[in-house]
Amino acid sequence: MDPEQLKYNPSHEWVAVSDDQVATVGITDFAVKQLTDLVFMALPELGTQVTAGEEFGEVESVKAVSPLYSPVTGEVVEVHSELVDNMDALSEDPFGEGWLIKVRVADGAAALDGLLDHASYLKQCSEV
Repeated sequence: MDPEQLKYNPSHEWVAVSDDQVATVGITDFAVKQLTDLVFMALPELGTQVTAGEEFGEVESVKAVSPLYSPVTGEVVEVHSELVDNMDALSEDPFGEGWLIKVRVADGAAALDGLLDHASYLKQCSEV
């Protein structure tokens, strides 16, 4: 995924919505670098309903446990379960092989309303 084409939660999750209204969700390289040394991840099960702005899982590092917030509302249609056992993919390729879940979006074009574009997200990160 091209980070410049994605939308972002202020809480560091990214999303890309395909033409068939399936959103791929992950966490940013900035978040991965801030967390360092990831040790555990909890992701939702297939069929789980997620809501934009609500927690859908968590990632734990040696430093902290951080909730994961969904950028979109809909039904989880795919879970990257292999990632739980190989969290190195998050560090190596957070915008590709490091994706977390795929969600069939419930609110169509409005799904991305209120999310940050790449430039706004980078600005937010620089202010931390």
